[in-house]
Amino acid sequence: MAADNCPCVIEPRKGRLEKCLPDNALLVFSPEDLASLSACLPQPPVRTRKLYLTDIYTALAGSAPLAIAGPMLGAPQTILVLEKMIALGAGRFIAVGWCGSLCGHVKIGDIVLPVGALSEEGTSSHYPGVECSPSNQLLERLRPILQATGKTIHEGMVWTTDAPFRETCAKVKSFQAQNILSVDMETSALFSVARFRGVELGVVLVVSDDLSSLKWVHGFRDPDFKLSRQEVLQSVLTLFSGK
Repeated sequence: MAADNCPCVIEPRKGRLEKCLPDNALLVFSPEDLASLSACLPQPPVRTRKLYLTDIYTALAGSAPLAIAGPMLGAPQTILVLEKMIALGAGRFIAVGWCGSLCGHVKIGDIVLPVGALSEEGTSSHYPGVECSPSNQLLERLRPILQATGKTIHEGMVWTTDAPFRETCAKVKSFQAQNILSVDMETSALFSVARFRGVELGVVLVVSDDLSSLKWVHGFRDPDFKLSRQEVLQSVLTLFSGK
């Protein structure tokens, strides 16, 4: 764990009567992905509790126990859940979410595998002195499993913001010039907290909409987007199952 000499008033802790979570955990952000995930599992996940408006489930990926958390929205809520899950024993996380394309070659239905994130959310700065990047081990394991789907995969930096209605044209142009692939609301905070707490975490994003032309084009009903979400969730379950 990264050193921080100033104690916090509130620390994430396991309560005396709280049950531990499995080491492996899958974070999803939308009700739609929770429903799709249930369809991928041989047995429906079992809801065990609620953490900060987010439901926690347990399931099996193959024979491996798995914790599932969702839905969530934005860095603050997501990090409340992540911190508590770490305190309850989870140590290897994959987050599956959606993102908006900032570059013309990143199409709706493509997969973005973030290798780092530029933070414009307010949570990461409270976890200082850490690299905003995924677990190298998980990144190496995710890459071939996602490539096997046949989907177009883009690796690179993403922009994380708390303010989706302040994605200005000037910012989009600036980030395009920096080869930042897409925008979301959680990735930079997830990377920062995972590094700070010393746990493994990777993020996979499916492109749901496109801002690259400076006009918003949504693809939430696009068949490629829906198929990619399903294939990503199945791929992550395969990784956790050890197959």
